[in-house]
Amino acid sequence: MKTIIKNTVILFVITLVAGLGLGFVYNVTSKARAEQEEKTKLSAYQSVMPGMKEFENVKPDSACTEFIQNKIKEDESANNISPIKSFNATVDEVVLAKDKDGKDLGYIVTVTDNEAYDGSLQMTVGIKTDGTVLGISFLSLSETPGLGMKVDEDSFKSQFQNKKVDFFVYEKNGASADNEINAVSSATITTNAVTHGVNAAIYCVEYITGGGR
Repeated sequence: MKTIIKNTVILFVITLVAGLGLGFVYNVTSKARAEQEEKTKLSAYQSVMPGMKEFENVKPDSACTEFIQNKIKEDESANNISPIKSFNATVDEVVLAKDKDGKDLGYIVTVTDNEAYDGSLQMTVGIKTDGTVLGISFLSLSETPGLGMKVDEDSFKSQFQNKKVDFFVYEKNGASADNEINAVSSATITTNAVTHGVNAAIYCVEYITGGGR
Protein backbone atom coordinates (compact mmCIF):
# COMPACT_ATOMS: atom_id res chain seq x y z
CA MET A 1 0.00 0.00 0.00
CA LYS A 2 2.78 2.43 0.92
CA THR A 3 4.48 1.73 -2.42
CA ILE A 4 1.27 2.47 -4.30
CA ILE A 5 0.79 5.75 -2.44
CA LYS A 6 4.43 6.71 -2.99
CA ASN A 7 4.24 6.00 -6.73
CA THR A 8 0.97 7.91 -7.00
CA VAL A 9 2.47 10.96 -5.30
CA ILE A 10 5.55 10.83 -7.53
CA LEU A 11 3.39 10.57 -10.66
CA PHE A 12 1.24 13.48 -9.46
CA VAL A 13 4.30 15.68 -8.86
CA ILE A 14 5.77 14.84 -12.27
CA THR A 15 2.46 15.62 -13.97
CA LEU A 16 2.10 18.88 -12.04
CA VAL A 17 5.63 20.04 -12.86
CA ALA A 18 5.20 19.12 -16.53
CA GLY A 19 1.89 20.98 -16.68
CA LEU A 20 3.34 24.08 -15.07
CA GLY A 21 6.30 23.93 -17.42
CA LEU A 22 4.09 23.74 -20.49
CA GLY A 23 1.96 26.59 -19.20
CA PHE A 24 5.05 28.73 -18.62
CA VAL A 25 6.40 28.06 -22.11
CA TYR A 26 2.99 28.84 -23.64
CA ASN A 27 2.77 32.16 -21.81
CA VAL A 28 6.32 33.12 -22.73
CA THR A 29 5.83 32.36 -26.43
CA SER A 30 2.25 33.63 -26.78
CA LYS A 31 3.33 37.21 -27.45
CA ALA A 32 5.80 36.11 -30.12
CA ARG A 33 3.14 33.95 -31.76
CA ALA A 34 0.63 36.81 -31.74
CA GLU A 35 3.19 39.17 -33.30
CA GLN A 36 4.03 36.64 -36.01
CA GLU A 37 0.35 36.06 -36.78
CA GLU A 38 -0.14 39.82 -37.10
CA LYS A 39 2.83 40.10 -39.47
CA THR A 40 1.46 37.25 -41.58
CA LYS A 41 -1.94 38.91 -41.74
CA LEU A 42 -0.52 42.31 -42.73
CA SER A 43 1.62 40.68 -45.40
CA ALA A 44 -1.47 38.96 -46.80
CA TYR A 45 -3.40 42.24 -46.72
CA GLN A 46 -0.71 44.03 -48.70
CA SER A 47 -0.44 41.22 -51.25
CA VAL A 48 -4.16 41.36 -52.08
CA MET A 49 -4.51 45.15 -51.85
CA PRO A 50 -1.51 46.93 -53.45
CA GLY A 51 -0.97 50.46 -52.19
CA MET A 52 -2.60 49.88 -48.81
CA LYS A 53 -1.10 52.03 -46.07
CA GLU A 54 -3.78 51.77 -43.41
CA PHE A 55 -7.10 50.12 -42.77
CA GLU A 56 -10.11 50.26 -40.54
CA ASN A 57 -12.24 47.40 -39.29
CA VAL A 58 -15.70 46.86 -40.72
CA LYS A 59 -18.25 44.70 -38.94
CA PRO A 60 -21.05 43.35 -41.16
CA ASP A 61 -24.36 42.80 -39.37
CA SER A 62 -25.88 39.37 -38.83
CA ALA A 63 -27.99 39.58 -41.99
CA CYS A 64 -24.83 39.53 -44.09
CA THR A 65 -24.27 35.83 -43.39
CA GLU A 66 -27.78 34.96 -44.52
CA PHE A 67 -27.36 37.10 -47.63
CA ILE A 68 -24.15 35.29 -48.60
CA GLN A 69 -25.67 31.84 -48.08
CA ASN A 70 -28.78 32.71 -50.11
CA LYS A 71 -26.74 34.15 -52.99
CA ILE A 72 -24.56 31.05 -53.19
CA LYS A 73 -27.64 28.82 -53.31
CA GLU A 74 -29.31 31.01 -55.95
CA ASP A 75 -26.23 30.99 -58.18
CA GLU A 76 -25.75 27.24 -58.01
CA SER A 77 -29.43 26.55 -58.59
CA ALA A 78 -29.80 28.97 -61.50
CA ASN A 79 -26.65 27.70 -63.22
CA ASN A 80 -27.14 23.98 -62.50
CA ILE A 81 -23.97 23.85 -60.44
CA SER A 82 -23.56 20.77 -58.27
CA PRO A 83 -20.60 21.43 -55.94
CA ILE A 84 -18.64 18.46 -54.68
CA LYS A 85 -19.25 19.84 -51.17
CA SER A 86 -22.01 22.19 -50.06
CA PHE A 87 -21.15 25.76 -49.12
CA ASN A 88 -19.72 25.96 -45.60
CA ALA A 89 -17.69 29.13 -45.21
CA THR A 90 -17.70 31.94 -42.69
CA VAL A 91 -16.47 35.53 -42.87
CA ASP A 92 -13.99 36.09 -40.03
CA GLU A 93 -12.96 39.68 -40.55
CA VAL A 94 -13.47 42.59 -42.94
CA VAL A 95 -11.34 45.72 -43.21
CA LEU A 96 -11.57 48.78 -45.42
CA ALA A 97 -8.14 49.46 -46.95
CA LYS A 98 -6.94 53.00 -47.58
CA ASP A 99 -4.01 54.50 -49.45
CA LYS A 100 -1.44 56.99 -48.13
CA ASP A 101 -3.90 59.86 -48.62
CA GLY A 102 -6.69 58.13 -46.76
CA LYS A 103 -8.61 57.29 -49.94
CA ASP A 104 -10.64 54.08 -49.94
CA LEU A 105 -9.03 51.34 -52.01
CA GLY A 106 -11.36 48.46 -51.29
CA TYR A 107 -12.18 45.73 -48.84
CA ILE A 108 -10.10 42.85 -47.55
CA VAL A 109 -12.21 39.93 -46.44
CA THR A 110 -10.83 37.06 -44.34
CA VAL A 111 -12.76 33.84 -44.88
CA THR A 112 -12.54 30.39 -43.32
CA ASP A 113 -13.87 27.62 -45.54
CA ASN A 114 -14.65 24.29 -43.90
CA GLU A 115 -14.96 22.30 -47.13
CA ALA A 116 -11.25 21.66 -47.68
CA TYR A 117 -9.87 18.14 -47.99
CA ASP A 118 -7.94 18.56 -44.74
CA GLY A 119 -10.93 20.15 -43.00
CA SER A 120 -10.57 23.90 -43.40
CA LEU A 121 -8.51 26.67 -44.95
CA GLN A 122 -8.32 30.38 -44.26
CA MET A 123 -7.74 33.04 -46.87
CA THR A 124 -7.85 36.76 -47.49
CA VAL A 125 -9.52 38.24 -50.56
CA GLY A 126 -8.88 41.76 -51.80
CA ILE A 127 -11.82 43.42 -53.56
CA LYS A 128 -11.90 46.96 -54.94
CA THR A 129 -14.77 49.28 -54.13
CA ASP A 130 -16.20 48.58 -57.60
CA GLY A 131 -16.30 44.83 -56.94
CA THR A 132 -13.15 43.82 -58.82
CA VAL A 133 -11.29 40.95 -57.14
CA LEU A 134 -7.61 41.91 -56.89
CA GLY A 135 -6.26 38.65 -55.53
CA ILE A 136 -6.24 36.00 -52.83
CA SER A 137 -3.73 34.94 -50.19
CA PHE A 138 -3.81 32.01 -47.79
CA LEU A 139 -3.36 32.44 -44.05
CA SER A 140 -3.87 28.76 -43.26
CA LEU A 141 -3.56 25.89 -45.72
CA SER A 142 -2.59 22.28 -45.01
CA GLU A 143 -3.80 20.31 -48.00
CA THR A 144 -2.06 17.33 -49.61
CA PRO A 145 1.42 18.23 -50.94
CA GLY A 146 1.55 18.06 -54.72
CA LEU A 147 -2.24 18.09 -54.97
CA GLY A 148 -4.40 20.44 -52.90
CA MET A 149 -1.40 22.58 -51.95
CA LYS A 150 -1.18 23.61 -55.61
CA VAL A 151 -3.94 26.16 -54.96
CA ASP A 152 -1.24 28.26 -53.28
CA GLU A 153 0.73 28.47 -56.52
CA ASP A 154 0.57 31.68 -58.55
CA SER A 155 -0.66 29.77 -61.60
CA PHE A 156 -3.86 28.99 -59.71
CA LYS A 157 -4.29 32.13 -57.61
CA SER A 158 -3.72 34.43 -60.58
CA GLN A 159 -6.97 33.19 -62.12
CA PHE A 160 -8.86 35.34 -59.63
CA GLN A 161 -6.79 38.49 -60.14
CA ASN A 162 -8.36 41.62 -61.60
CA LYS A 163 -11.66 39.92 -62.29
CA LYS A 164 -14.99 41.68 -61.92
CA VAL A 165 -17.62 38.96 -61.96
CA ASP A 166 -20.80 38.12 -60.08
CA PHE A 167 -19.35 34.82 -58.87
CA PHE A 168 -16.68 32.25 -59.73
CA VAL A 169 -17.13 28.65 -60.80
CA TYR A 170 -14.46 26.03 -61.42
CA GLU A 171 -14.15 23.88 -64.53
CA LYS A 172 -12.41 20.52 -64.75
CA ASN A 173 -12.24 20.53 -68.56
CA GLY A 174 -10.87 23.99 -69.23
CA ALA A 175 -12.13 27.44 -68.30
CA SER A 176 -13.59 29.56 -71.08
CA ALA A 177 -15.75 32.26 -69.47
CA ASP A 178 -14.35 35.18 -67.45
CA ASN A 179 -15.80 33.83 -64.21
CA GLU A 180 -14.45 30.31 -64.74
CA ILE A 181 -11.22 28.99 -63.26
CA ASN A 182 -9.35 25.80 -64.00
CA ALA A 183 -9.65 23.30 -61.17
CA VAL A 184 -6.46 21.80 -59.79
CA SER A 185 -6.15 18.28 -61.18
CA SER A 186 -7.08 15.62 -58.59
CA ALA A 187 -7.87 18.36 -56.05
CA THR A 188 -11.45 19.27 -56.87
CA ILE A 189 -12.43 19.39 -53.20
CA THR A 190 -9.79 22.02 -52.43
CA THR A 191 -10.65 23.97 -55.59
CA ASN A 192 -14.31 23.95 -54.58
CA ALA A 193 -13.43 25.26 -51.12
CA VAL A 194 -11.35 28.13 -52.49
CA THR A 195 -14.03 29.07 -55.02
CA HIS A 196 -16.72 29.13 -52.37
CA GLY A 197 -14.46 31.22 -50.13
CA VAL A 198 -13.87 33.83 -52.83
CA ASN A 199 -17.58 33.95 -53.67
CA ALA A 200 -18.38 34.48 -49.99
CA ALA A 201 -16.02 37.47 -49.97
CA ILE A 202 -17.59 38.90 -53.15
CA TYR A 203 -21.09 38.74 -51.69
CA CYS A 204 -19.89 40.09 -48.35
CA VAL A 205 -18.58 43.22 -50.08
CA GLU A 206 -21.74 43.44 -52.17
CA TYR A 207 -23.76 43.46 -48.97
CA ILE A 208 -21.54 46.01 -47.21
CA THR A 209 -21.59 48.44 -50.14
CA GLY A 210 -25.36 48.37 -50.29
CA GLY A 211 -26.01 46.00 -53.16
CA GLY A 212 -27.39 43.33 -50.90
CA ARG A 213 -29.40 45.46 -48.52
